[in-house]
Amino acid sequence: MYKRLNAFFLLMFFLLPGTLPAEQGDRKQPLKLEADRITVDDIKGEQILEGNVVLTQGTLVIQSSRIVITEDQHGFQHGVAYGGPGGLARFRQKRDDGAWVEGKSERIEYNTRTEVAELFQRAWIKNGKDELRGEYIWYDGITARYLAASGKENAKSGRVTAIIQPRNADAPAPELPMPASLPGVSQDFPERPSPR
Repeated sequence: MYKRLNAFFLLMFFLLPGTLPAEQGDRKQPLKLEADRITVDDIKGEQILEGNVVLTQGTLVIQSSRIVITEDQHGFQHGVAYGGPGGLARFRQKRDDGAWVEGKSERIEYNTRTEVAELFQRAWIKNGKDELRGEYIWYDGITARYLAASGKENAKSGRVTAIIQPRNADAPAPELPMPASLPGVSQDFPERPSPR
């Protein structure tokens, strides 16, 4: 059981959002599970964790009211985390660059065969300073592609919201080479203002 839980959560939350991986050291840390009840059915290939579920591995912390993990005949897992504080399943993990990836939704599903994570209802992901919000967020861990959609119940705006911070905002503008001379074009260029 421990090995199956470990594989599911390692894949689920190390591949979730971001272009940078989660802390590599987390994979070597022990997996700590806390719940009011844990039920294992090896014949069905199912594990159920219920009641104030907290999973911790290194910097990774997952909070949920219920997690159900099923395994197919090939050893692939499908996990579903339901609810939690405020009705939302939550995760948080530090990346190698020191920034945090965190997310929450009413339900989070992950399939180890396809490496696809899905967040349903009131879905929100924050990766460093970037944020993505919608009623549904789909993330492919293999291709690092996202899809976010609004839902009918998104009464606030009915739209998806993404906040993407500028990259290298503090970096100076690159020096551009002077254009090559062209016949019939004056080479008298004004001085280029220095970046402020």
